[in-house]
Amino acid sequence: MKYFIYARKSTDEPERQILSIEAQIEELREFANKEGLEVLKTYIESQTAKKPGRPIFNEMLSDIEKGKADGILAWHPDRLARNSMDGGKIIYLIDAGKMQSLKFPTFWFEDTPQGKFMLNIAFGQSKYYVDSLSENVKRGLRQKARKGEASGVAPTGYLNNRLAKKIVKDPERFDLIIKLFRLYATGKHSLKETKRIITKRGLTSRRNKALSTSNIQMILQNPFYYGAFLSNGELYQGTHPPAISKKLFDKVQAILKDKSRPKKRSEKVYAFRGLLRCGECGCAITSEMQKGHTYYRCTKKRIPCSQKYIREEGLDEEVKAALQKVSLPDNWKIELTKELEKEKREDERAGFAFSQNLKAQIKECNAKLDKLLDNQLEGIITKEEYVERKNRLLNKKIELSQRLKAFEKKNCSWLEPANRFILEANQVQNAINGDDLQERARILQKAGSNLVLMDSKIKYFPRGPWEILGNLPVSGAEPRSGEAKNSIACPSMLRGLDSNQDAMFQRHVSYH
Repeated sequence: MKYFIYARKSTDEPERQILSIEAQIEELREFANKEGLEVLKTYIESQTAKKPGRPIFNEMLSDIEKGKADGILAWHPDRLARNSMDGGKIIYLIDAGKMQSLKFPTFWFEDTPQGKFMLNIAFGQSKYYVDSLSENVKRGLRQKARKGEASGVAPTGYLNNRLAKKIVKDPERFDLIIKLFRLYATGKHSLKETKRIITKRGLTSRRNKALSTSNIQMILQNPFYYGAFLSNGELYQGTHPPAISKKLFDKVQAILKDKSRPKKRSEKVYAFRGLLRCGECGCAITSEMQKGHTYYRCTKKRIPCSQKYIREEGLDEEVKAALQKVSLPDNWKIELTKELEKEKREDERAGFAFSQNLKAQIKECNAKLDKLLDNQLEGIITKEEYVERKNRLLNKKIELSQRLKAFEKKNCSWLEPANRFILEANQVQNAINGDDLQERARILQKAGSNLVLMDSKIKYFPRGPWEILGNLPVSGAEPRSGEAKNSIACPSMLRGLDSNQDAMFQRHVSYH
């Protein structure tokens, strides 16, 4: 009889089970010589037998059906099949007389009812082993996910620490991932432009190749970066260090959903275009070049309007005058800074209650998660209902935990942006005296709302804390003791804190 040798390993990875293939072939050739078997060809395959569709295995069976060989020589039946279709096909070829013999050094087989019965059992045991192994692996992965440990290759910005069996920060890319989220969260750049900017700053794959636009989008949509991960569609809270807050992640998702597009810039930069609206008809104030000068005028798209042109030089003087109203004198800068230090001490006392409230909400989320799991295990709710409610609760818990962590890490963290605002207001005078028209436009847009141009004069309402600066004494006036001089809104307005934190922090610092 003529035989084909078939040797198989379970993976395509070249560094794994190489000796297994060599050992199989060597043992099978020795067995063939010992038994006096004629070997026509050796088939080697590096693919799992869990599913049907192995090309080399199918080629071998096709050659047997064509009569090129009479049987197969393999180390064990599990090398031939670990699924019911391939195992059934082998038994069918034996029943049809197209395959006359199977030889195994570790298993006895004869073409008899008893022999085929034992072969069927061997194939069934192989399939059971694979199925059982799969279930054990899945169970291990589920338990690992419950412990907050993500499986698989760490995403860009993280590394797999194989010794500690943890996912850790990538020292070369972690900070760049944070910059990527913050850059896109501005809403000023498309995905393609964001990719170009972040690549220029040094963000590449671990193989030092440039990331594609789709890679950037996948990163921006991955909950792993705010401290969670998905496993089989279920969200888990991870133990890995988050790169960003849940709040920043949600902001990025909103921008992705809206498909934000950056505005194209014209070659000529008009510093005050888009800054003002007409005080008579409400239309936008546009700009144009005439005889080498820049003029600003109402677009007059709604109704007839009597407002006239104004040259950029004249409009700039109006902008300077408007900024002068929100310029903070040096003496007031010193006094405000002192009062902010007093406010810091008061907030430290109030912070304890805020912290306890967050902890209570987190505890409530944990209790609800436990109850939800009990309901699912008892069959009160379906698996789909459990996953949907759990994901919602877990996201809330993560957000609360991050707020608590940030609060405990930086209690009274409003002091820094407050001092930054005071410094910025104090430096408005430098912008007024400088030559940068765009900088003056930027400050005015930040400081004011409802900016209108009426009869060549700028009118506006100061925005947020800038409102108070409009009532300050002229530069050089000293704050008088014993009299309420002024107040400045607490910098929670500058930081964009959520409503719970605003309720606690949004106060005024008064000077007496």
